Amino acid sequence: MKNSQFIVGIDLGTTNCVVSYIDTQQEEPQCRLFEIPQVTDIGVVGKQPSLPSFFYIPHESEKPEESYKLPWSADGPAEAVVGAYALMRAPQAPGRVISSAKSWLCHDGVDRQSAILPWNIQDLAVKFSPVAVSSAYLSHIRQAWNHAMAASDKALEAQDVYLTVPASFDAAARDLTVKAAASAGLPDVNLIEEPLSAFYAWVNGNPDGWRKEVAVGDIVVVCDIGGGTTDFSLIAVEDDGGELTLKRIAVGDHILLGGDNMDLMLAYAVKKKFNDDGITIDQHQMMGLIHSSRQAKEKILSDPSCKKADVVVLGRGRSVVGGTIKTVIGRDEVEQAIVDGFFPKCSIEDNPAQRRASGFKELGLQYSADSAVTKFLAKFLRQHLGHEDSTKTFIHPTKILFNGGVTKGQRLRERLSETLSEWLKAEGSESAAVLGGNDPDTAVAIGAAYYGFTKRGKGIRVRGGAGRAYYIGVETSMPAVPGMPVPVKAVCVVPFGMEEGTDASLAGHAFGLVVGEQSVFRFFGSNIRKEDAIGQILDQWEDHELLELAPLEAALEADGDEGTVVPVKIHSYLTEIGTLELWCEALEGQRKWKLQFSVRQES
Repeated sequence: MKNSQFIVGIDLGTTNCVVSYIDTQQEEPQCRLFEIPQVTDIGVVGKQPSLPSFFYIPHESEKPEESYKLPWSADGPAEAVVGAYALMRAPQAPGRVISSAKSWLCHDGVDRQSAILPWNIQDLAVKFSPVAVSSAYLSHIRQAWNHAMAASDKALEAQDVYLTVPASFDAAARDLTVKAAASAGLPDVNLIEEPLSAFYAWVNGNPDGWRKEVAVGDIVVVCDIGGGTTDFSLIAVEDDGGELTLKRIAVGDHILLGGDNMDLMLAYAVKKKFNDDGITIDQHQMMGLIHSSRQAKEKILSDPSCKKADVVVLGRGRSVVGGTIKTVIGRDEVEQAIVDGFFPKCSIEDNPAQRRASGFKELGLQYSADSAVTKFLAKFLRQHLGHEDSTKTFIHPTKILFNGGVTKGQRLRERLSETLSEWLKAEGSESAAVLGGNDPDTAVAIGAAYYGFTKRGKGIRVRGGAGRAYYIGVETSMPAVPGMPVPVKAVCVVPFGMEEGTDASLAGHAFGLVVGEQSVFRFFGSNIRKEDAIGQILDQWEDHELLELAPLEAALEADGDEGTVVPVKIHSYLTEIGTLELWCEALEGQRKWKLQFSVRQES
């Protein structure tokens, strides 16, 4: 924490980036939005409240140094245009536009630092990595801020910057987010999870009234449904010496399900319309149709008075008038398709469908096998029922807070609320009241800035920390038995709720660390076992209690002791950016090794 003049919150979103800030030198500091200058058309620069997360690669003939010049750049953008103009070009030149880079940033099936985007486009001479695209958005924001402030001591890199990530981002995705920020000229950022940030925004918007809307015993479920992911979190209202306090008690698994999936569904529905009219849509046009369907969806959901929107696709033949083909999609059509497809009524006992493994799969984003957000919510609430309450089948939220662009649709919010209410009433509880006041487009950025404010001892802090408990796998010392694998124990290295920026030692435990040869370090996570203390050893567990995460394969430096087992003690350090470091210190000598795991949460 720099104790700078400004505290800045940046929502690095799948669909839009938003920036909020607090000027701490004001008599009454408040969260404000930073309007971001960007190219809105050829030769035109304008300020907008968000920077669309779209990355356009101009054709060589376009002379980007002349057409897309920015106020802070003498030569114009070298390779790409980001923001409003890139969004506008998406339906027209889909093969030259990169979107959903944030979803690629958490895709562990590809090299996220390699130039792989735009995906499946073969005729481009230059491509970009998910990290590079994310860095481009942040670089644009940094330069826009610095140009507006026009003072070295107010430069963005000199401020306290809080960058948001999905709660379900693993350590690798968080680390890559930090690398993207560093590459953009922001080497010192703090991370905050988006659902928690949305809740901070609600508190910020109700500084005096939040205590009237919640009471001791309340449990708030935050439903954050954005462009790329769906995140759930639970926050409990507790009594601490007569004062209301807020504590995060649960975080959901990674669910690659959001607005992108809805855009795809609408695009196929529109494609059927064209097919019924005798118009065939080829693969290239389909890419543009997805972008055009997204724009129609966003127009309808963001404006309650909008009853219909055009969907336009570039034509492929001379007979197409004006070079385009067009149809219309109505509000009822959009909302009903999304409600039925993504928010179906279901039982609290329902589970999301699991996709049957196929021998061959197309490389690309691995979307959720089930589109039912309601089923994922049911599973989440069942997972976090306290063992002490045998009269319920799921934890009973009393309040619900919506966030994310998808939740701007009133019918979508109503369907999710109605479904939750039916589950609650079936077990004798009242319906969960909806907490209002947040703008889904800006809440995450505002909450991030407000969180930074609380770090300076101001405002209302939500207690919490690690949203899961983490364990290392330790091989048992026993003779080999034919046909039987060596048993593994799980040792808790991070208990649930461990605060970020803290170091904890596994006191009283010594372990053998293999050095000097390639070894596999097994790692586990649990969002269910919330009572395990650091150092607790599990000899056995139920399959649903621990999820094995991606292991780390490494050959640790041996200093001449290749293949030996060194007795060590272990320290866990949960960094301020939410990544986990395990430090292994030799019991004899001064040697020390660091392990940083790339955890992966699967729904």
